[in-house]
Amino acid sequence: MTSYKIQDIEKSFDGKIVKNLGNNDYVIKINDDEHKLKIITMSSNGIEFILNQQYHKVKYLERSTNEMNLVIDNVPMTINLHTHFDEIVYKNSGGGGSGSAQIALKSQIPGKVVSISVEDGDSVQKGDVVCTLESMKMQVAIKAHKDGVVRNIKAKESTSVAKGDVIADIE
Repeated sequence: MTSYKIQDIEKSFDGKIVKNLGNNDYVIKINDDEHKLKIITMSSNGIEFILNQQYHKVKYLERSTNEMNLVIDNVPMTINLHTHFDEIVYKNSGGGGSGSAQIALKSQIPGKVVSISVEDGDSVQKGDVVCTLESMKMQVAIKAHKDGVVRNIKAKESTSVAKGDVIADIE
């Protein structure tokens, strides 16, 4: 779950994907309300989507570590990202859980591989950075979900990975 706070508005909200209906259709939950979301286009420059049968266009202007400048439906806006993105990705890629029998380290987000920090045969400890992805103009570290030896690195620099793609095996 990610929290966002819009500057100058004393309100923050939590959002998460409840269900992926396929074909870029999702059920999302914002605070306690469920909404239907259809993503039309998504790129590093912005996103076009239909939320509850209303069309919206968001253009990304610039991003710092904890702020993002956007234009949402022609209205300029700055949002503060109160996010634990790294922790969420780590937990969902197999880390922090009891599933240490899992060999494959999987990406929990779609993104472009910016860098790979390990080589085949390297020993890693749980929490070590295996690779870095860029997703929605944010760099996210994909960390080892357990101690072991890196085998079969599938990710390649400057290629894209989808959610659920195997980054590497850790045996």
